[in-house]
Amino acid sequence: MNIVIMVGQLILGLSILVILHELGHFLAARAFGIKVEKFYLFFDAWNFSLFKFNYKGVEYGIGWLPLGGYVKIAGMIDESMDTEQLAGPPQPWEFRSKPAWQRLIVMLAGVTVNIILGIFIFWMLTVKYGETYTPNSEVKYGIVPGTIGQKMGLKAGDIIYAVNGQPVKRFEDLTSTQVLLNHSELDVLRGTQKLTFTVPADILNDLSDHNIDQFISREPRSKFMVDSVIAGSNAKKAGLQKGDSILSVNNNPVTYFDQLQSQLLLNKNKQVQLSVKRGGGLIALNSNVTSEGTIGFQAKRDFPKLDTVKYGFIGSLPVGATKAWGTFTDDAKGLGKVFKGDVKFNKAVSGPVAIATMFGSQIDWVRFWSLVGLLSMVLAFTNLLPIPALDGGHSLFLLIEMIKGKPLSDKFLERAQIVGFVLLITLMVFVFGNDIVKQIVKH
Repeated sequence: MNIVIMVGQLILGLSILVILHELGHFLAARAFGIKVEKFYLFFDAWNFSLFKFNYKGVEYGIGWLPLGGYVKIAGMIDESMDTEQLAGPPQPWEFRSKPAWQRLIVMLAGVTVNIILGIFIFWMLTVKYGETYTPNSEVKYGIVPGTIGQKMGLKAGDIIYAVNGQPVKRFEDLTSTQVLLNHSELDVLRGTQKLTFTVPADILNDLSDHNIDQFISREPRSKFMVDSVIAGSNAKKAGLQKGDSILSVNNNPVTYFDQLQSQLLLNKNKQVQLSVKRGGGLIALNSNVTSEGTIGFQAKRDFPKLDTVKYGFIGSLPVGATKAWGTFTDDAKGLGKVFKGDVKFNKAVSGPVAIATMFGSQIDWVRFWSLVGLLSMVLAFTNLLPIPALDGGHSLFLLIEMIKGKPLSDKFLERAQIVGFVLLITLMVFVFGNDIVKQIVKH
């Protein structure tokens, strides 16, 4: 059932994005009097579709090959590779008969819709929920670095008070793309000592195989006590009770929750002795540890109080737009790191499997729409890349035409379209396989 929910959210999210993207092309073409012959979600390769109907001269349908979607515009060399219509003289309702500036608008309309959609989603989420964050000044016990953060030299309990010389106001900013993509310098307070650490330029290579918690945990360090014990668990069998405080594991002090986790992970499939404070006294309990490094209880942790900033309807717009545009620029920075060699290509790309995992196996509409907004901006950026068969490739050829004063030859456009399509199929196969390998490595 979990897989069904995960895949269902993926299909719903991508379908919304593809339909609206193609709707942008469709509406722009119709606005300039260009005939649209087909409007498809997914590809109807070899003219096979799962569903279709005709309305006012346009065939609408759902194809069987889930690689996006398309609108077939009369008089245009596109994914369908239908060149027969180009054999005759240009007709006034065809794409090729229109001025280059109109054709350029048609090509960029899909990307424009995705950008508007991304901004709108983040705007509405900000209107509804505002921004909730942990004030960094309230983080009393510091950070919990993962293996990647530890390799940089960070230690549990460090307090990061500035990034690139700028004071950190929100704890969540420590794991933001602004930190990860910009080779940032972290100013750290360790006890009374002030230190500086630099985020490696190639940190994304390591993070690709792990989650962000392996850099710095998204939860600040905290003390804890037992809130509830899971029925039938090892903790229940050992006699652990709600309200207990675990002080040590095998005589190793565990003041903080991350210390308890570390001790239990060191003792997987073993029995440990727990020193427990109950009421005013101390008792010793023996508990088995599972293969996952747990004993089976829910902890009550003393996290800092969250702050929420609420914006009005209009005030939320620039906040949402900034979030959306930040996703777009982050994609550009990430691609730049690939070209510079800081990040390996197979570490930088993610496909359907990774995206489905991001949606998760539980229905959370805030998470769903946040991801749809993010993916809308990613789709806009990807489509702007100057690759034949993508909107960016078509737009590049049109810009060349506008500079030269005459169109490129149909034969050249046909060959470029074939090269681009083969390149995209190869890339999709690679990305899908890369996703599977990543999941195997993680597990």
